[in-house]
Amino acid sequence: MSASAAPEAALAAGRWVKLICGAGNQDLAAIEDLCAVYSLAGVHCIDVAADAAVAAAARRGMAWAEQRGAQRPWLMLSLSDGADPHFRKAHFDPQRCPPDCPRPCQRVCPALAIGASGGVLAERCYGCGRCLPACPLGLIEEQQALLSAAAVPQLLASVQPDAVELHTQAGRQRPFTERVQQVLVSGVQLQRLAVSCGLERGAAAGPQPSPLSTHELAAELWQRHAVVRQAGLRPLWQLDGRPMSGDVGAGTARSAVRLLEAIRPWAPPGPLQLAGGTNGSTAALLPPSSGAAGVAFGGVARSLLQPLLLQAEVRGQGLLECPDLLEQALDSADVLVAPWLTR
Repeated sequence: MSASAAPEAALAAGRWVKLICGAGNQDLAAIEDLCAVYSLAGVHCIDVAADAAVAAAARRGMAWAEQRGAQRPWLMLSLSDGADPHFRKAHFDPQRCPPDCPRPCQRVCPALAIGASGGVLAERCYGCGRCLPACPLGLIEEQQALLSAAAVPQLLASVQPDAVELHTQAGRQRPFTERVQQVLVSGVQLQRLAVSCGLERGAAAGPQPSPLSTHELAAELWQRHAVVRQAGLRPLWQLDGRPMSGDVGAGTARSAVRLLEAIRPWAPPGPLQLAGGTNGSTAALLPPSSGAAGVAFGGVARSLLQPLLLQAEVRGQGLLECPDLLEQALDSADVLVAPWLTR
């Protein structure tokens, strides 16, 4: 089976698995290792930040796995049609921190992006936002990192990804359409355009907006479907149940499953993929007739390997250069991915 056909077959069989490296994650060494390990574990797609250096690191990891018998996954770049938590970075001036601060921000950061005495390591931060309420003095702010309209076609033409993911929120039909047009201008022949959307209304709806209803979300997806179909692209609907929370605990998986079950009768044509809170408990929560085409693992996939990545870093090596750590990493990745490959 060809490299392009295998992911499509997995979608049709409900066995699709995607690794989310993080739309804002630019830790090149970790990304290369993550992509190598999860490619060898059998994922069908790897979603990375829209950054040429990040894409190159991901491809190096894929190539390493391919040399060891893995089938090359699709490379997917993440874009957004507006402000989005996945595209933000935390920032603060460490000079403003009191000397006796217990640094709760550092303790809650799953990406280990906050140093013991310094500020945020921007390349590691992927926008989960857990540090924002943790700061007792409210010193941490978020900064959006979005590509300009002019940069999108040029980047896509340069990287030549297999797929693009477009994060969107309610009420952003026009910006979504404009982003799709920018994708088309690039001339890249995509296998799929993934549309990532959940129940959040976005910051424009107010400080604490109520979530969308199922019917409201379905209406938004049907609007996006019309745009994608007119563009001649094939959609993949990524249902973002509880964004960037899969590493928090097993219970977050329920949010993703509930969203799938609620939206399925009303969703437009195209495969439905779970995301947002997904982890090792997700597969067991799905009934056989769920209609799920697959799953995306983000925070949980990264957190499983993070201790091993740090051990390799302490040794002054990459994970792939440490056979003992690599074996543990592959075992952890297989435990997460295998239940989907054998559904």
